[in-house]
Amino acid sequence: MSLRTWAWIAVAVAAAGLLTLVALRPAPPRAASSAPIGGAFQLTDETGRGVNQSLLTGKWSAVYFGYTYCPDVCPTTLQMLGTVQRSLGPRRKDFQVVFVTVDPARDTPSQLKLYLSNAVFPAGAVGLTGTPDQIARITGAYGVYFQKEGTGADYTVNHSSAIYLMNPSGGFDSVIASDSTPADATAAILKAMNAGPAGA
Repeated sequence: MSLRTWAWIAVAVAAAGLLTLVALRPAPPRAASSAPIGGAFQLTDETGRGVNQSLLTGKWSAVYFGYTYCPDVCPTTLQMLGTVQRSLGPRRKDFQVVFVTVDPARDTPSQLKLYLSNAVFPAGAVGLTGTPDQIARITGAYGVYFQKEGTGADYTVNHSSAIYLMNPSGGFDSVIASDSTPADATAAILKAMNAGPAGA
């Protein structure tokens, strides 16, 4: 072989070795998010009254984000929370459900009030709406994803479906999956209540 051929072979071997080292090097650890869940907000409830984060103080709150035209997960989740509320027995007075719309264009206070009057939904559930900017701020504070799909009057809104359990100080306690059974969700809420966080 010529000297030039040997030179190219040496370059190829060195390049292959470098690629192997890069491939085998462990990826740097991803930084864990330290952003708190929740925070200040200004919204309008189902009666048309302006409310803020003080709404969450004094009771355990299950905060759920959805919309009244939702065809599946929202009514199913609210029905589950209605069962949970009834299962809490005397502790139900210390518990409230807060439904925050991700569709403020259609979910007016009166629409929320009508929707939440369903007998199988939690009694006394609070519905919250606001301007698009206000909804963007609270969904950002809770890490909620939502995205409008389609055009015209029959559009849908894709959205995340976690339930945020907030303690009576208005602080985040835990996440409850929307597909939890009523028994599992009730047990999780009672466990949190019995732990008695500061401010409870």
